[in-house]
Amino acid sequence: MAAQALDVAPIVEWLDAGAPPAQRPQDVLQQLCGRLLEQGMPLYRVAVFVRTLHPNVAGRGFVWTEPSNTVQITSAPIGIQDTEQYLKSPIRVVYTEHIEIRRRIEGREGPLDFPILEELREEGATDFLALPVRFINGDVHASSFVTRRPGGFSDAEVDALRRIMPAFSRVAEIYSWRRIAHNILDAYLGEQTGEKVLAGHIRRGDGEDIHAVIWFCDLRDSTPLADSMSRGEFLRLLNEFFECVLGPVLEHKGEVLRFIGDAALAIFPVAQGEIRDPSEACRRALQAAEEAIARMATVNAKRERPLRFGIGLHLGDVLYGNIGTPTRIEFTVVGAAANEAARIEGLCKTLEVPLLLSEPVARHVSGCTSLGRHRLRGVGEPLELFTRTAMRSPAG
Repeated sequence: MAAQALDVAPIVEWLDAGAPPAQRPQDVLQQLCGRLLEQGMPLYRVAVFVRTLHPNVAGRGFVWTEPSNTVQITSAPIGIQDTEQYLKSPIRVVYTEHIEIRRRIEGREGPLDFPILEELREEGATDFLALPVRFINGDVHASSFVTRRPGGFSDAEVDALRRIMPAFSRVAEIYSWRRIAHNILDAYLGEQTGEKVLAGHIRRGDGEDIHAVIWFCDLRDSTPLADSMSRGEFLRLLNEFFECVLGPVLEHKGEVLRFIGDAALAIFPVAQGEIRDPSEACRRALQAAEEAIARMATVNAKRERPLRFGIGLHLGDVLYGNIGTPTRIEFTVVGAAANEAARIEGLCKTLEVPLLLSEPVARHVSGCTSLGRHRLRGVGEPLELFTRTAMRSPAG
């Protein structure tokens, strides 16, 4: 093959410039493969595997194939490192030994040493090359290149792929750290709040007035529960409780803002994302609350001592932004409506119901039963409170 056909210097320069105009990692990979094809590289399949920092995801894979010229993205769950699929993968060897792996598939009879090579052979692959993707912080990730051309990759083509890897690794590292930043902010702040922080809303006092349904939930009898079990057991119980009651909040596009011991604060903002009016926000919040109660009922059916809890929903105006000290801030909501939501939830125990809605919420949904007007601690005027019809339960 002519030397000009393997001139990857323009590709390296493109990568060094940040791979414009690509805006996503999958775009970088797709455009890189297109440029390599133009240089005569006989690619059939290219994959990049990058570990990440996420509570549920160990890493992500980006797989480009020449017939479709598309990139498929997969996520590997935490624990995949203990599976047979991973243990028998060439990617594991790259990760752990930081070496490249070359396997000529064409002409090989009998079993190959990695199961993935058997699958590729059935697709007509003739050669496989895995290369480390080395980040400047010392982490090593992996890439792989496959061809179906008879004879496989030439030595010059393998050398060309090696030459592009340092520049490609820099771009991959930038996108990896951006993904990690998103993962951390999503996990600790929530998707919408995390986006605001990434957009630069990081100064104390940054914020905006929003109209939202405020959700407050609390686990009852937590002190005796904590005293009756080990710290590890109580932590698992709290996690199980929050998964049951807050999972529906996230599924219905609410935002969990903070955990306060065994209580939690969440919001369903109006005029943000998919929620465009108060009725929609109230409907989603109520659906989430009812699903949370149903999930807790399932959990309680298996417990000798059912968990008791309350959920309070209120609609009002709050300040959504940063509060705290100059060096330690928190993105949350503050205002009378947030305080009132907590007070409303506190009355679940008194009124013996697991769910209470304020009148501003109840007016937007059907099937509510008034429990009368009640004075909230620290609030001047009594507020009419509602629950869902026939929702009287010892859970409150």
